[in-house]
Amino acid sequence: MDVLTLVLFVIGLGLLIVGAEALVRGASRVAAAAGISPLVIGLTIVAFGTSSPEMAVSVSSAFAGEADIAVGNVVGSNIFNVLFILGVSALIAPLVVSQQLVRLDVPLMIAVSVLAIVFALDGVINRLEGVILFAGIIAYTVFLIVQSRRERNKKVEAEYAQEYSEKPRTTGQFLLNVTLIVVGLGMLVVGSRWLVDGAVAMARVLGVDEVIIGLTIIAAGTSLPEVATSILASIRGERDIAVGNVVGSNIFNILSVMGLSATVAPAGLPVDPGLLRFDMPIMLAIAIACLPIFFTGYTIARWEGLVFLGFYVAYTLYLILNESGHVALPAFSTAMLWFVLPLTALTLAVTVFREVRSRQQRATA
Repeated sequence: MDVLTLVLFVIGLGLLIVGAEALVRGASRVAAAAGISPLVIGLTIVAFGTSSPEMAVSVSSAFAGEADIAVGNVVGSNIFNVLFILGVSALIAPLVVSQQLVRLDVPLMIAVSVLAIVFALDGVINRLEGVILFAGIIAYTVFLIVQSRRERNKKVEAEYAQEYSEKPRTTGQFLLNVTLIVVGLGMLVVGSRWLVDGAVAMARVLGVDEVIIGLTIIAAGTSLPEVATSILASIRGERDIAVGNVVGSNIFNILSVMGLSATVAPAGLPVDPGLLRFDMPIMLAIAIACLPIFFTGYTIARWEGLVFLGFYVAYTLYLILNESGHVALPAFSTAMLWFVLPLTALTLAVTVFREVRSRQQRATA
């Protein structure tokens, strides 16, 4: 590994931090000025912008005929976004979840995950199905913006005044904040590229297997902008952006990244049977799990963040054991299938039951 690669690795890390700061600051102030809620900004501008590495990698891969990279990148990024990013963000500070996410956006994330699996059942996501997916992201974005503008009222304006006392009052200030968004996105894209290249180079020097590099560093690499943005938003208290960024990114990845990739691919996107059998159902199961976790108190508590993070570690470990054919794989799979997963499901069920009873008691009091 040469010195230049190491230097670019360090610079890439710095660009991620500075870019995330610029993006969150600019997006929150534009939301205040334009009358669009911070949640919608997180679900659209921030989420779509931080998913640009996934878009670049998947579309170029699809155009070059490397469908496994294109589809695997979307599925892997969606799993990483929820389990790792929300897990780490919630550990930093419990996240407040908007009711809109529970009522609209998470169900939509589940629905598009199901749609992607249905389209892939015949082994390929063809161009027509790609166009349908891409049309969905256009309709979703327009709906969010229109909905947000309609719901603007005195109460919301008071919330803006409290949260964003420095909102821009002149055209110059507004353009400055838009510039912050654009520059922040650019830094995130470039920074993530340099950071991934440096990390891969260091892993090879250390003798890490190429398969493991692909399953860990590369898979997570295109989600680094979401990592930086959501964690920084959590630290700054922009919790609508932190959670909305993840949900919006997952919706964008399926509808836009997968949709556009299938549209430009010469013969559509062939889907690997392994992805369809294991990873895509995992992506759907994680999306479904968001509903009870988000519903209970409309928060993601620290212990729930720890559960998310633990499952990401378990998922990554399974991929490594499976790829290497390790003798521990059967025991690990049995423990996850018959103990960890049922215990988690039971815990969530009990938590939801208590939440429903608590709300019923408050309603009748």
